[in-house]
Amino acid sequence: MVRPYTITRGRTAPERDDFTLITLLTTVQDPRDAYGAPVRPGRLQPEHRAILARCRHSAAVAEVAADLDLPVSVTKILLADLVSQGLLLAPAPLSVAPGAGGPDLVLLAAVREGLRRL
Repeated sequence: MVRPYTITRGRTAPERDDFTLITLLTTVQDPRDAYGAPVRPGRLQPEHRAILARCRHSAAVAEVAADLDLPVSVTKILLADLVSQGLLLAPAPLSVAPGAGGPDLVLLAAVREGLRRL
């Protein structure tokens, strides 16, 4: 078993702290830098490669952590690495604007009932 601090190279916090458990992640198909040149990823750890493979189809942070069998905190650090290299898309979470009517209570009730049935 590899210790989490080895996987993260001793880091204890991600560069980006806006990941939530439901932040959706997607692998960039043809990563390019600001000048249009193809991005060549640095040396990727096996966990980084597993994340890129898993996120070919959108996946939430919680799903990726469960698939890797790693703590969410460690997974977030690895995700931030890939986002900073331009290999992974992770849009900032949307906030619910009170002026826009707030959350859809019917939808939230349906989600709650679905979770209870699990």
